[in-house]
Amino acid sequence: MGMLRAMVAHPEEVYPMVKLKLASDRIRRQIPAEPHWAFSYSMLQKVSRSFALVIQQLGPQLRDAVCVFYLVLRALDTVEDDTSIPSDIKVPILQNFYLHIYDRKWHFSCGAKDYKILMDKFHLVSTAFLELDKSYQVAIEDITRRMGAGMAKFICKEVESIDDYDEYCHYVAGLVGLGLSKLFHASGSEELASDNLSNSMGLFLQKTNIIRDYLEDINEIPKSRMFWPRQIWSKYADKLEDFKNPENSTKAVECLNDLVTNSLIHAEDCLQYMSALKDLAIFRFCAIPQIMAIGTLALCYNNVEVFRGVVKMRRGLTAKIIDQTNSMSDVYGAFYEFSSLIKSKIDGNDPNANLTRKHVEAIQKACGSSGLLNTRGLHMHKSNRHTTLLIMVVFLLLAMLLSFLPDK
Repeated sequence: MGMLRAMVAHPEEVYPMVKLKLASDRIRRQIPAEPHWAFSYSMLQKVSRSFALVIQQLGPQLRDAVCVFYLVLRALDTVEDDTSIPSDIKVPILQNFYLHIYDRKWHFSCGAKDYKILMDKFHLVSTAFLELDKSYQVAIEDITRRMGAGMAKFICKEVESIDDYDEYCHYVAGLVGLGLSKLFHASGSEELASDNLSNSMGLFLQKTNIIRDYLEDINEIPKSRMFWPRQIWSKYADKLEDFKNPENSTKAVECLNDLVTNSLIHAEDCLQYMSALKDLAIFRFCAIPQIMAIGTLALCYNNVEVFRGVVKMRRGLTAKIIDQTNSMSDVYGAFYEFSSLIKSKIDGNDPNANLTRKHVEAIQKACGSSGLLNTRGLHMHKSNRHTTLLIMVVFLLLAMLLSFLPDK
């Protein structure tokens, strides 16, 4: 019923959802025949469906390299995330993970569900890695080594200061940005982006995830692992878990807004990074997650539901973003619209209201001064009712057509 209500409320999203479904089905039918590549691409779809969709648009060699890069770092992250692994076992694995990617026999049982399968059969990912061009291997090894060392450092270290927060996010996500920039450059498609801009691309995504995942992370079993910096949350509560209590909702939201404001610092760097990209497939690969990030921040800002459950974009809006992100005009338009949503939600009594407004207006200025601002917009809260009937008829016809297609 939730999906049907969303379709009625936002009929313009139905067509992109159908296109996304057809594209996803097509990708599932295009799994390579070789066992190690078949495993890698099928696993990619299981641990990140949206990522699997945009990666398929990359050129063949770069696509393979990015697929392996993602799975290697996903496996590394699975080791870090598994709170049941004792530190004296976890730390050496993290530190030496970059060596394991060369070992066709290495695997380590941890994680759950699809992530456990990834770890149990990691030797297949290593086999795929060893078939990559040497330039790709060097970039992946370097980032895996640096990330593993950084993760190991924070196993026994809390995120206390904002500097700690930025450092941790650099290790787990900023380095991903640096690594992707190296892979893009190695492919011959792009100039090598600066470390600073590449780092901001990762930090913007990671901070968004950390903010959104408050409840999931603090309820982690057997023990929670939180990355909200004490320097920020201690201004609003004595204990981080206090934000779960309804009586602390006001302070919880103020802390949330503080963190969202901190994340917005990276948005202008992200716009600059994306504006320099030349290859359309690489551009879409980078731009879609960034738009999703600022959209998620807009949903989370001033929203107490972050402390009650999962806050995420509706599926139709996600499909629309994937379908309509094809140029910097689209990116500027989305960033402008989502930053405007944040601005509309700013409460003058919020302790960080002025700073939030300052960052939002800086983003809007960057979008406007580009001369490429697409004012078409994503229409987050309103739809064109004049097209409702037509779109619903098209959707029903497509649904009927699909029902007659033979099952594979």
